[in-house]
Amino acid sequence: MGAKLYSMSDQTGTRQSMVVGCPREIKNQESRVALTPGGTRQLLRQGVTVIVETGAGLGAAYSDEEYRVAGAEIVATAAELFARSSIVVKVKEPQPAEIAMLREGQILFTYLHLAADRRLTEALVATGATGIAYETVQIGRRLPLLEPMSEVAGRMSVMVGAYYLAKHAGGRGTLLGGVPGVLPGNVVILGGGTCGTNAAKVSTGIGADTTILEVSSERMTWLDTAMPAARTLYSSESALLEILPRTDLLIGAVLVPGARAPKLVTREMLGLMREGTVLVDIAVDQGGCIETTRPTTHENPVYTEEGVIHYCVANMPGAFARTSTQALTSVTLPYLQLLATSGLEAACFRAPELVGGVNCFRGRLTCQEVGEAHDLPWKEPFA
Repeated sequence: MGAKLYSMSDQTGTRQSMVVGCPREIKNQESRVALTPGGTRQLLRQGVTVIVETGAGLGAAYSDEEYRVAGAEIVATAAELFARSSIVVKVKEPQPAEIAMLREGQILFTYLHLAADRRLTEALVATGATGIAYETVQIGRRLPLLEPMSEVAGRMSVMVGAYYLAKHAGGRGTLLGGVPGVLPGNVVILGGGTCGTNAAKVSTGIGADTTILEVSSERMTWLDTAMPAARTLYSSESALLEILPRTDLLIGAVLVPGARAPKLVTREMLGLMREGTVLVDIAVDQGGCIETTRPTTHENPVYTEEGVIHYCVANMPGAFARTSTQALTSVTLPYLQLLATSGLEAACFRAPELVGGVNCFRGRLTCQEVGEAHDLPWKEPFA
């Protein structure tokens, strides 16, 4: 490998672990933090130096003092943190100001969602930094570093959808659970993965009539057994054309790991839904699975197209920052420990799934799905 990912002392042969830096998230309305004080303490026990930008944990109700007590050094600026860190651990994709601070040989460990943003992809590759994306670390068919946020977003989707169906929020005025003597509302979920399953848990829990559209017969069989209160339907254009006219809440929960989400619902199809109904596109981070999707923020979360209220917040779990932070760090910390104590190549040898997370390395794109999304050349990271 070109750049050194950890240094060796010149005389003793004792390896010096990397410096892990946790900056304050600067994306609009992002309150999560990538490392908890408890995670900081675990890294320090392994001899890893941890620096945290002041205020990084406040959105998740973690004070600077808690990080100090855990053993972290608090620094005043992101510039200092990026300059001193071997590994920068974040929650969201780097913003332009952060891209400018990345350097060759540095590791960025975060959600990247590059398939939805060619400009970000090219800028990150040009830094020469190694970008490891949580969302493309894969074990079998599982995405272990994405699952906790998919669980939060899936459960949230029904909560926010139910809110915007209320008349005062601009919706049709339908109560999803119904009441005695009144039929419940209809919830349609596109995709039966982690997001879709968690959406269905909440939807069926409040008594809504719930249908999950899925293409995998194996997954549909599992859903029928695990979630008898929800119905499954093979996902096809004809199925959507039949079900959309009676849908009150449409939830987009489709994911192709690392790739741009397929557009399953066109603008014309959306016109079949009744005015004042709601859609929540959880797949917005990957470009969205509905043609009319465009990213929004918690500050201004909805807009209306074709009479349908669109909720397309690109960082939904940020609304529940403390829960999301704790859920995220519980799965990312073991990999962060491995990277910080072993270096990239050794970490990938010990946890081969990390190789799939490497989206860019030494100035080149290394993720096939991202390359295909943007028609850019790509190459295996260690080839």
